[in-house]
Amino acid sequence: MTEKTNGSEHQEDGLKLDYTIQSPQARNELVKKIIDQTPEDKLTPKYLEMLSNYLIFAMDKEERKQKHILTDNRMVTVNKRETSFEGLVAKFENGEDGIYGLITNDKNIIFTPKISITDADIEEVPGLRELRESIEQLEEAFKVATGKQKFLLKKTIIEQRKQQYMLKGSFYQPITPMNITRGMNTVSLDEEIRLTDDGEIDIKGFSFLNPDHVSAALCSYSKIKEEVWDKFTCDAYYMIIDLENLVDEVLEYDYPMYYDLIIYKIDGKTNEEIQELILRDYGVKHSPEYLSSLWRKKIPKILAEAAQKKWLYWHYTFEVKGKWKKCSRCGQIKPAHNMFFSKNSTSKDHFYSICKDCRNAKAKKTKE
Repeated sequence: MTEKTNGSEHQEDGLKLDYTIQSPQARNELVKKIIDQTPEDKLTPKYLEMLSNYLIFAMDKEERKQKHILTDNRMVTVNKRETSFEGLVAKFENGEDGIYGLITNDKNIIFTPKISITDADIEEVPGLRELRESIEQLEEAFKVATGKQKFLLKKTIIEQRKQQYMLKGSFYQPITPMNITRGMNTVSLDEEIRLTDDGEIDIKGFSFLNPDHVSAALCSYSKIKEEVWDKFTCDAYYMIIDLENLVDEVLEYDYPMYYDLIIYKIDGKTNEEIQELILRDYGVKHSPEYLSSLWRKKIPKILAEAAQKKWLYWHYTFEVKGKWKKCSRCGQIKPAHNMFFSKNSTSKDHFYSICKDCRNAKAKKTKE
């Protein structure tokens, strides 16, 4: 829908539309006069649409948006929008945390599907071709619709666009992670950990040395705890104990805010509720999105790194005769590994003489 700007458009008789007029009020008065002077049989839908376009393009963009006027540019947004914030929350296993991992502060952000509908999908998925054809027909009808009919068509188009992805997903049965609480008493949680030739920790199986596994266990903590609380022969029973010990050991004193955040999340509080509690207790206001990022990413990373360091101490002590190094600043003896000492190609053992903890503490003090 584009406004003609090359002069004035004459009507068959009487007044004409003057496109040099920019004021919405002046255009409105002109349109009223034209309607009053135009015979009723000539006020066809197409003619009225032309008059409405003349009025619409006198508004600024924000006013059009507030009045929910659907121009062609607005329909680009309609075609991209897949669902509401609340609708997506209901579809994510981890609720609003799943959304906060994708968006910023705008809950009306447009979500373009990561999975597209291909020609092969249309050929293979039963009913998809008919649904696509129905969407195309609705889009054609939308171009000439007006008023309430146009609004209802828009809603139908959005719903059918969502349905095509649901239809594809139900046909291909995409692989999804098994619910971690399903039959936990029979799930094996064996792990295999080794050091590669270049000193990297290689992890196979379920392990708290992997931050993704820590995140999954935290998010499912309540369900797992309920399922295995009295199953003393179950691996998951001892996994929960290990997780609780790890959280207490790493976070309770060194990261008290993170420790409280975990408790709040396990108690089922929303990010908005946690935001207020953190502000009350620590005097800082973090956005719900940032709190979600802490819960899903940063805290699991901190816990996994602590578990990796603990494993390296054990590995260098009991499994192999690993190399050890004394920090020249704090005097502590630690494994000669990149998790404890930064690499330095100019030194004899290829590590700096000062451990990472001391170097980081000095850098932090310098910034302050």
